[in-house]
Amino acid sequence: MANSPDRVRVRLPDLSPRAYEHPADRGALVALRSLTGFDVLVKSVFGRISERQLRLLFLADAVRVGPTQFPELHDYLRDAAYVLDLDQVPELYVKMDPTPNAMAIGRKKPFLVMTTGLFDLFDAEEKRFVIGHEVGHVLSGHALYRTLLLLLIWISQKILWIPLGALAIQAILVALKEWHRKSELSADRAGLLACQNPEAAKRALMKLAGGTNLSQMNPDAFMEQADEYESGGDAVDSILKLMSTVPASHPFAVVRVAQLSRWVDSGEYQRILDGAYPRRSSDKDTRVSEEAGKAANSYREEWKRSTDPLVSVVRDVAGGASDAGGRFFDSFAERWKNGPRGNGEQNRGSDNS
Repeated sequence: MANSPDRVRVRLPDLSPRAYEHPADRGALVALRSLTGFDVLVKSVFGRISERQLRLLFLADAVRVGPTQFPELHDYLRDAAYVLDLDQVPELYVKMDPTPNAMAIGRKKPFLVMTTGLFDLFDAEEKRFVIGHEVGHVLSGHALYRTLLLLLIWISQKILWIPLGALAIQAILVALKEWHRKSELSADRAGLLACQNPEAAKRALMKLAGGTNLSQMNPDAFMEQADEYESGGDAVDSILKLMSTVPASHPFAVVRVAQLSRWVDSGEYQRILDGAYPRRSSDKDTRVSEEAGKAANSYREEWKRSTDPLVSVVRDVAGGASDAGGRFFDSFAERWKNGPRGNGEQNRGSDNS
């Protein structure tokens, strides 16, 4: 299909976020919700810092996008909400900050924030991708947990002098960051569905790694770089990659490009554009335990496909260890299926509460 920026984009009525969400996104969220004390923490944090306070901060110190302020972003936002069939167009603020970043934050009525660093970095089609990425976070109900992550990072910096308090926060932060990395892979898919320009999406991710000078970069070479990162090196490199990934809130740019390309190559992207996707109206019939099972399968496939040296060693030694990641999420699936809430728990959970 053509990828001309001028062509009419396919609208996806009643699109369920299940259509684009990475299975490990939902699996990690199941694991996160299963942490002891997590629900209490969510209620406690949001009981003290209201969404209204957060919005007022940006209303006071950023520029709200509209027909007369950043009008092109306003058009891209409305278009992304239309294509992904979001019930309500969220507010978007542009914040003076040279660091390229964008986020969807809030609880009951999420809003978007884009830094000037990101605005200056991307061209029109790339901005469509990043706005669609953030709208995807809203549609998936990610904004609640993304906001919690931001607040916990801030809180953890304030209580480092309290050993037990810091340890408790850090345990949840590690789980939140693992989920957040997976949610970014989901949102990248949503961003692509919104802009419907695979080259622009890959270009945007490449710019996050190398900056604006596209004449000095090559997308094919960047993909080769992604392949080398995922499969190259020895077991020591594998450990070093793991150590650098755990504290990060986002997947690395080459990982995101590789994952998005793999999704496009699988044919799933085109099938969604052709209308073969799950509908939001059927979300109520989908159980969390089923989504956790899909996450288990996703981790199994990643494990089997991986050419990472450390994974290969463990796989060879353990024999049946190809199911290790899957068994972890299978346990959560069983917990949700057999537990007291298993019979009535639904896919959407309390994401949009």
